[in-house]
Formats: sequence, C-alpha cells, structure tokens
Amino acid sequence: MTSELPRTSVAETLAAKIVALQPGGLPAATTRKCEDLLIDVVGLCVTARNEDYIRSALAGCDDDGPCTAIGHTRTLNAAGAAFVNGTAAHGEDFDDTFEGGPVHAGAVIVPAVLAACERHNPDGRMALIGIAVGTEVLCRLSLVVPKAVHKAGFHPTAIFGAMGAAAGVGAALGLNVRQIVDALGIAGSMAGGIIEYLAEGAWTKRLHAGWAAQSGIRAALLARGGFVGPRTVFEGVHGLFHGFAHTVKGDYDALTGDFGTRWVTDTLAFKPYPCGTMAQPYIDCARRLAARGIKPEDVTGIVCEVAEGTVHRLWEPLADKQRPRNGYAAKFATPYLLATGFVHGGVGLGAFTESAIRDARVLALAAKVKFAIDSDNPYPNNYTGHIRATLGDGSVIEERQPHMRGGAQEPLTRQDVTDKFALNALHGGWSKAQGDATLKLLAGLYRGRIELSSLRG
Repeated sequence: MTSELPRTSVAETLAAKIVALQPGGLPAATTRKCEDLLIDVVGLCVTARNEDYIRSALAGCDDDGPCTAIGHTRTLNAAGAAFVNGTAAHGEDFDDTFEGGPVHAGAVIVPAVLAACERHNPDGRMALIGIAVGTEVLCRLSLVVPKAVHKAGFHPTAIFGAMGAAAGVGAALGLNVRQIVDALGIAGSMAGGIIEYLAEGAWTKRLHAGWAAQSGIRAALLARGGFVGPRTVFEGVHGLFHGFAHTVKGDYDALTGDFGTRWVTDTLAFKPYPCGTMAQPYIDCARRLAARGIKPEDVTGIVCEVAEGTVHRLWEPLADKQRPRNGYAAKFATPYLLATGFVHGGVGLGAFTESAIRDARVLALAAKVKFAIDSDNPYPNNYTGHIRATLGDGSVIEERQPHMRGGAQEPLTRQDVTDKFALNALHGGWSKAQGDATLKLLAGLYRGRIELSSLRG
C-alpha cells in the first residue's frame, strides 16, 4: 500500500508553502481584505448576539474559559469562543462569499484565529498571517472539484472550513510543516455539514461555520501535541474529496500551484443583503424594475433565468420558495427575496421576521415568480441576475445584473464595510460609542496584541 502513495502529498506541498510565509510579507491588497474581514465579522457577531439561536448556542456550551464570545459577558475556552462567534457571524447569512466556491470564509477563519491567538499567541502579526492563510485555503479548496460538494448534499463552507481553520490556526500558532500536515489530516475527520436545513429552515447551517472554526482549533492543537493525521487527507482513496465530492480526481493545482504568490482572498465579496448569495443579483434586478414605476399589481408573471447548480437550494420546491415556512427559510427563497426587494425597495435584516414573511403584497408577487434554467449561466465563477416580467397590458420588461454587487467586479469600499458594521452593531444593541471604540480597536489589531476584552458584553 505504501508504494502506491505519493512521495509528496498535496497537504505536504501546501504546508511547506504556508510555513514559508513571513509576517509583514502579505501584499497590501490581501492585508486590506483581511482588515475588511475583521470589521465585517465582528459586526456580524454583534448583530446576532441577541438572537434565539445564539442564546441556544451559548446555553449548549459548557466550555468556559478565558476567551471572548463577542457581545457577551460570559467567556469560553478557545474552541467554545470560536464556535459561538462563528455561528453568530454566519447566522444571518450576511457574511462574505468567495464567488468561485461558493464558500463563506470570514465566519469560519476570523473566529478560529482570533480565539486561538487570544488564548495561545496574542500576536496581531501572526493573527493576520493566520486569517490570510485560512481564508486562502478554504477558498482554494472549493476550486478543486467545483460544485461537487454541494451536489453531494454537503455544505462546502462546513467541509472546507474545518480544513481552512486548521491551516489558519496552524499558521497563526507557528506550527511547522509536519504539524500543519497532521492538523489538516486530523481536521479531515472533523469536517461535516449536510444541507438538509433547506427542508424546513432549520438552524443547522448557522452552526456550520462555528463548528468548522472550533474543529480547526482542536485539530491544530492536537497536531502541535504530536497527534498524527493522514498526509494524503485530500487526494487519498478515502480522503476528503472521496468522502464529500465522491471523487479523488480534481484540480489540486488550484489549491497549491501558486499559493502564496497569488491571493484569491483579494476577490472576496461582501454581501449587500442578509440572505443567500446567488439571490442577491435578482434582488437588484427587482429593485430596478420597481424603480421604473411598475407596481407589483401590474405584474402578471415573472420568469428568471437561473443556473442549474442553484436550483436545489434557492428555487425548489417552488411553492416553498414562494411562501417560505419561516424567516430562515426565506433567506434561501429567491421568489420571496426578489418580491421583497420589489415591494419594499430592498432586503434588510427586518425582512425575515414572522410578520415580514407574511406580507400579503410580497407573497402575492412571489407567487407569480417562476424560473427557467440557463445552460450558459457562468455560475459559480460569476453570479448573475435576470428578471423577465409580463405586465397586465401584455408588455414584457427585462432586467439583468451581470455580476454581484460587493464582489470582485464591483467591490465595497472601506467606508461601505464600516457603514455596514455600524448598522449591524446598532441592530445588535450596541451604542454608537461602543461601535466607534471597536472600529478603533480593530484598526490596529493586526499590528499589536490580540486583546478582545472590550468586545464583551
């Protein structure tokens, strides 16, 4: 059996490139993106801090320790803090997206690295390296066999998140090549996350980011302690891609080929709306349609051209997507989301309350929305939107969105990111003074000591 194994595995190649990175050596654009990630994730943790699923997550933790659960007075051990913060950051589906994946990196990697550094290595320079490495690994893993993990019924953020978190925490704690390989191998046995939450809008997707974050910490610490993991965790006949993508044939060069010299992290997208990523361009189309002066009652039918790979999550069963069962299910229901954008001029955090999802005008319009698969749609490399609306007088009006706002082709500015933080902090019950003080802290965090006690409460 050993003669059939590679002399140098994918994980060993990747680990060597991770260890070669030096503090202060990141490109300016990558550093800036990691700064944006930090601001965005902390704001998302605050906005979710009073939500019922976070109260439940905290109640389910018996992991008390010295680390910060953002927005809470109670402190936890590193894994517990990473779990709660990751769950909060991903909970409202308002977190960043890598368009080639799709995966959500910030909600996994930032909580994992911050908690690990707060407990074990409070050096801001190493936290920056860890967040950059973890984000890059998570995103690049999604390119090895595109769309296959989702098609197999798993959540790519959960699967690749455990691996990215292990790599990021390993880098932040200064693990050597062998230890990072072991951490990746160990994390492969911790990865998991099915997408059955779609059936009834259950909460489990929310914890996927937190579970991956805490798994990465545990894997890195086990590896540092000498625990051995399989070095062929990625390409092995029983490896990660065999288990979660049902193949070991993939573009592993997309993971390791130019790692450390070209950063896909720079292209991360920040969402304008707190809902499923691929629905966002359709909301923009709906808003533009309404801006023409068209009323919902004027519309007799809407057909949207969509990517086949998005149908099972955002369009079917169609009746449930037109009339979602609860607020969380509504976040992944494109007919409801575009109808909300049309009727109310946008989709905000208030669009997912029990009263909002029963809005008669929204539901009446959503019931008129159908879809047609566009075989030429560029998903997942680009997220586009399209609406073809038929009006009562028989006329037809179309709107198209060629890309996702907030993504690589139309990125948010730093001011946009801080404005979003301010709105999230306010929604979470923080005062403007608390928000301003936090932005000041975060602005220097990568250059100083990881001290997060002011983010408690």
